[in-house]
This record gives sequence, C-alpha cells and structure tokens, in this order.
Amino acid sequence: MSRSASRSERSHGGVHEVAARGFGDAAAAYEQGRPTYPAAATAWLTEHLAIAPGARVLDLGAGTGKLTRSLVPTGCDVVAVEPLAGMRAVLATELPSVPAVGATAEALPVRTAALDAVVVAQAFHWFDTAASLDELARTIRSGGGVALLWNAWDDRRPWVERIHRLVADAGSTPQWQQGHWSRAWAAEALAAHEHFGPVTPVQFVNAQTLTREGVVDRVATTSHIVSASPEVRDGVLAAVRDVLAADPETSDGETVELPYVTEVYASMRA
Repeated sequence: MSRSASRSERSHGGVHEVAARGFGDAAAAYEQGRPTYPAAATAWLTEHLAIAPGARVLDLGAGTGKLTRSLVPTGCDVVAVEPLAGMRAVLATELPSVPAVGATAEALPVRTAALDAVVVAQAFHWFDTAASLDELARTIRSGGGVALLWNAWDDRRPWVERIHRLVADAGSTPQWQQGHWSRAWAAEALAAHEHFGPVTPVQFVNAQTLTREGVVDRVATTSHIVSASPEVRDGVLAAVRDVLAADPETSDGETVELPYVTEVYASMRA
C-alpha cells in the first residue's frame, strides 16, 4: 500500500516537495524527454471508459498533457487538473483548447457525481491514496470509471535494469519507488475501495526511439534527479552514459529503443 507523505513533504500547495521541484521547475524538459502513450492503450482506455463526444472527463495530474492530447480527438469534454504552474504552462501551449485547472487530487474543484471518467497517467503514486480515491468516488457518477496508467521501464532488458537501479539508488523517494517498481499496490487500493468495482489490468508495449544522449536526458527528467545536488545528478548521468557505452545493445548505432510496458488499471464506480 502507499505511503502518505508527511505535511513537510507536501509543502508546495499540497504537492510532494520533490515532485514540485523535479517537475514544476523542469516542465519543458519533461515534455521533451517523456514518452507518450501507445495508441492501443488509449484506444482500449477510451472504449472501456466510454469516453466519447460529450463525456465529462478529467485528466488528473495531467502534467504537460501527454495523455490529454489522446483524449481530445474523442470529442469528450476534457479538463486537465495539474497542481504545478510550470506543467500547466506547457500544457496550455501544447493544448490551448483544453481547460487547465490548478488543483490537487485530494481536493478537486468538481461537483459531486459530475464526471463520467477520470484518467490518471504517471501520477497516482504521488497522491495520498485514501484521500484521492475518496475524491474520485465523490466526483465520478455511478457507472462512470477511472483508469490509472503508468509507462513502466521494461527491466527485462539488462541495460534498462542497470539504469533503473542507478536511478533508484540516487536518493529516490518512496513515492517514486512505488511508481517505478510494482504498481500492484495501486490496483489493490482501488479494488478495496467500497465505491469501486473489480479492477481490470491490461498491458501494452511502448518505446521511445532516442539517441544515447536522449536516454540520458530522459533519466535527467526523473523527479529526484532534477532535485539532487549537481554532484549527485552529474554522477548518475555519467554512470548512465557508461552503461549505454558498454552494453552491446546500445553501444552501436545512432539511436536506442528505450522500452516500456504501459500498464493500465481500470475500475467502474458502483
């Protein structure tokens, strides 16, 4: 189960301080370095949650709109909720037609039962689990649905696993660890909530085609790496370059395929 952050950790308008520094202060790098979501995943998501023209949908913890832009073509009435001003600024540039609201998952400025669906991509591990699920239950109508998504690094590739361990050992927070290792705790919490039904888990293949330095840039967008001292950050990124230079799969050629497994956990409001 998740660990709720202490009050001191949530000192930035209700957002974990590492997330606030790591994402709000580097939103442009996040937009540039992070992957989108595979078309198969968003197609499944929109069908399963009946996201269609006129549906009232909230993209919670929307960041720079990585998932939001996949919802716009459905014709739904989508609103992005993102607490960090830096992220909202990028989202507004990328998706000027989408309303973006500054709020947290634990206190949504939404009427009771006003939503048909809520999607949460790459963010649920930063929330207070119990409080955010209660808010989802309050704001989603009966018969509506919620989906939690993660682009998880595919550690079946040895070089990815080595990089993942380097990043984890560089002062990662419990919240980051929950988002980057097993997400079973999130599915269990959602399934255990009295107002949500059984959880449907699905997985999809995803990847980024990057230069080796692009992989380094992707690692550099990690919350606690952005927030680390220059010495720690530079040391981690140098070690990532060493892994990429040494592994036969990544040492040759101009580009590298950084593999992900896109995990989706969906449930319907009772």
